[in-house]
Amino acid sequence: MLAFVLVAAVSLGLVASLAVIFADHDLSTLADQRRNDLARSLVADAASAYNTGRPSWTDADLRPAVVLARQTGAQIAVIDLSRKLVTESQPGIGRADDAARFPIRVDNATVGTLLIRFSDRGIDASARHLQKSLLLAVLAAAGLAGLLALLVAAVASRRLTRPISQLIGMVRAVGRGDRGARVGAIDAPGEIRELAGSLDAMADDLARQEQLRRDLVADVAHELRTPVAVLQAGCEALLDQITAPTPEELNSLHGEVLRLGRLVADLQTLAAADAAALNLTLTTTDLSEIAAAAADSLASRFDAARIDLHRRLHPAIVVGDSDRLRQVVLNLLTNAVKFTPEEGTVDLIVEPVDDHVLLTVADSGVGIHADDLPNIFDRFWRGPNAAGRPGTGIGLPIVAGLVRAHRGTISVVSEPGAGTTVTVKLPNWTG
Repeated sequence: MLAFVLVAAVSLGLVASLAVIFADHDLSTLADQRRNDLARSLVADAASAYNTGRPSWTDADLRPAVVLARQTGAQIAVIDLSRKLVTESQPGIGRADDAARFPIRVDNATVGTLLIRFSDRGIDASARHLQKSLLLAVLAAAGLAGLLALLVAAVASRRLTRPISQLIGMVRAVGRGDRGARVGAIDAPGEIRELAGSLDAMADDLARQEQLRRDLVADVAHELRTPVAVLQAGCEALLDQITAPTPEELNSLHGEVLRLGRLVADLQTLAAADAAALNLTLTTTDLSEIAAAAADSLASRFDAARIDLHRRLHPAIVVGDSDRLRQVVLNLLTNAVKFTPEEGTVDLIVEPVDDHVLLTVADSGVGIHADDLPNIFDRFWRGPNAAGRPGTGIGLPIVAGLVRAHRGTISVVSEPGAGTTVTVKLPNWTG
């Protein structure tokens, strides 16, 4: 508000000063012009009163000039060529040193001199009165304008500070741990409304991340609970000699240890995927070669499951981490073989399209219900089709994290009983 008032005050002061300066100049010019006009009129009256028949000021009637001078607040005197006083409107004017002098000419010959001294009345008084009135008007207008500027500044500053105070309160509340604090709809300029919306969106993201963190901790605890409980029970049974340390019993415990190891390895991979943008070793590589190597490593598994793997691999140059990209292909193929029945098919396709490279894994498996599709990239989520199948539910979240780290996108299209198609889109590199 002070800034508004300061700008208004400076502007008003500048305008008022310029108005007074220019008005004073114009009034002074006008007053000088009126004085000159009066002087010419008095000179003309005096010249017309001059006795041209007998060139002299004898019997010259100068009363009209004297009356005009008195009416306009001037004092005059007329002297002849010999500096002899002819007439004067007030004693002493003819000898005044401060009087203006104008020659009186008749028939192009100088016959005398008109002395004029302007008093405090008349033209000068009118000019001063007009200047004073103008100054008062300017000051009054400046005062009203300043008051109006103050009111506008108060309203404008209040309109700005009220929503900003709401924003500050919301941010402080979130900082104190109130994850439900929101700004909501506010009456404010467009930019502040946009800022409020951004802060609310940020608070929503923070709340969602906090919930995901809690869910992750709960899911990890749930996944670890079963193998740990089995190991604990088995070890206690062995220690209490309830069961004998037979190869079958030790093999069962070893299986639970392997399950724990796979879970920890998957968690490490998931954490690495979340931080992959910091840990990627980027090189120029052919995605088709990476996909072919990944398919070769799983060939025996496809043969054991009696599933046909069809490859359509076209050279496609990308900039990425070869190991991470291989992991993406392996996870997608592993998911495909896991949910595809015997005699089914899996298509592995790599092809450049415009300025991108597409990696597609399409299977003829059980498919995913439309209601479950939004959840497939959530950690530890396992759909109803995953019952009885091995896995921890973090394979696709790992794939999504690695694809994002390569500045790519991933999409899934699926129908129950019609299979699933997963498409990864990565930036192409053409040199």
